[in-house]
Amino acid sequence: MSQTVQTPLATPPVTRTVAPLTIRMHASDNVAIVANDGGLPAGTELPGGLVLRDKVPQGHKVALVDLPQGAVVLRYGVPIGHALADIAAGSWVHERLLQMPEARGLDNLPMATVRPEPLPPLEGYTFEGYRNADGSVGTRNILAITQTVQCVAGVTSFAVQRIKAELLLRFPNVDDVVALEHGYGCGVAIDAPDAVIPIRTLRHISLNPNFGGEVMVVSLGCEKLQPERLLPPGSIPIADQRTAAPELDVVCLQDDAHVGFMSMVDSIVRQAEEHLERLNARRRETVPASELVVGVQCGGSDAFSGVTANPAVGFCTDLLVRAGASVMFSETTEVRDGIAQLTARATTPEVAQAMVREMAWFDAYLQRGSVDRSANTTPGNKKGGLSNIVEKAMGSIVKSGSAPIANVLAPGEKLKAKGLTYAATPASDFICGTLQLAAGMNLHVFTTGRGTPYGLAAVPVIKVATRSDLARRWHDLMDINAGTIADGSASIEDVGWEMFRLMLDVASGRKKTWAEHWKLHNALVLFNPAPVT
Repeated sequence: MSQTVQTPLATPPVTRTVAPLTIRMHASDNVAIVANDGGLPAGTELPGGLVLRDKVPQGHKVALVDLPQGAVVLRYGVPIGHALADIAAGSWVHERLLQMPEARGLDNLPMATVRPEPLPPLEGYTFEGYRNADGSVGTRNILAITQTVQCVAGVTSFAVQRIKAELLLRFPNVDDVVALEHGYGCGVAIDAPDAVIPIRTLRHISLNPNFGGEVMVVSLGCEKLQPERLLPPGSIPIADQRTAAPELDVVCLQDDAHVGFMSMVDSIVRQAEEHLERLNARRRETVPASELVVGVQCGGSDAFSGVTANPAVGFCTDLLVRAGASVMFSETTEVRDGIAQLTARATTPEVAQAMVREMAWFDAYLQRGSVDRSANTTPGNKKGGLSNIVEKAMGSIVKSGSAPIANVLAPGEKLKAKGLTYAATPASDFICGTLQLAAGMNLHVFTTGRGTPYGLAAVPVIKVATRSDLARRWHDLMDINAGTIADGSASIEDVGWEMFRLMLDVASGRKKTWAEHWKLHNALVLFNPAPVT
């Protein structure tokens, strides 16, 4: 294969030959993926002498041996499908040639059977963060305005723009003002058993460490989700337990005192100023890296996700756990096919059983909608070389590294422990990010192969490209290029350490992510499995 490389204007183009490059993840694999930009044409001879029978796009699989109909196709040393027809060695292996395996049952699983040697502590690493009354630490100092219902979103948004234009410059230590807009709060079966999920999610987001304990609420007045139900007494931590808990600060738009639109806006701006005064008095202080609460996620995944970016995240996850920090991995449908790996890594049988409980709940949730885990994969995933959810899951799960899984969270719950946690969430980027925020995330890592400008207003989002081509084209959206692992110029360990050090810089405010630079903020999406009325 040849590529034309453009050189300075006075020099004619030169041609260099790029050697065919394939990546095989496990010694037992009978397929490998093509790593070359643009893929490889039919007739290309691979190292070892195998000749491609078809053109194989970048990231897609090539059969390394003849695969008769019904044969098991192995990647990551795991069956990702069965051949629907005879597949000759050198052929392109794509989703239309594979029958997806059945999901692993949730009984007779290995429960807390893996006992790895403890990794040595990673000491001496710190960042500059904001210490909160409840002991948590923020990486940003943000005023968040909680909304009880979507009805108030327009008014709150107008008020936030005024606050930014008229007040924020007077408070240089405050990073931003954000409205916690969502689609919940009324027109829902708020007493249904599953309604606890969106309610506790919004409650815990309001108390995220990056908001400094300053809770301000905008309510319509007639909504089902009343302020006192969202944030009952005792919800807001106080620095001195001898001090009475503060009264919840609520601006109710239907209050008789509000005459006209601008009086509502004025009330929100006036109340915000009090919170900004207190936030502005806060200062960063040196804290150990153990105060990081990192949520890891992938979106727009491709076949390189499990080769480059996600393994680097997994290595970084182990570094964070060694440093005493908290790390959450999630996306239930994208780890469901690796349940036996996860339960085996649990620290106790009780933790393993909690993972099984969350998987079973989500299986039932999908079944109620007459779908299964196969509904997860997207056209972009398949174009990027992922044939089905089994293959996608094997690449997703490696974000969790190798540390023991010490904790399990149900959707919307708040994290209260260190170490590695499985936080059960749907795989939707926006719902997963929202639920990780509710758990207490103060820093987010997001890997992508197809590319996404995803960002969150509440926390910095470090974006990691799986391929060098994406990193080159999206040079002002991707923070780290893990494609260097595929082209051989960096190792998984190199990129993992780069990520760890960038986390400390971003958490300290010394560096901004590209999503912060461009102010790319996706909407919060509350997970509501309860009925809408």
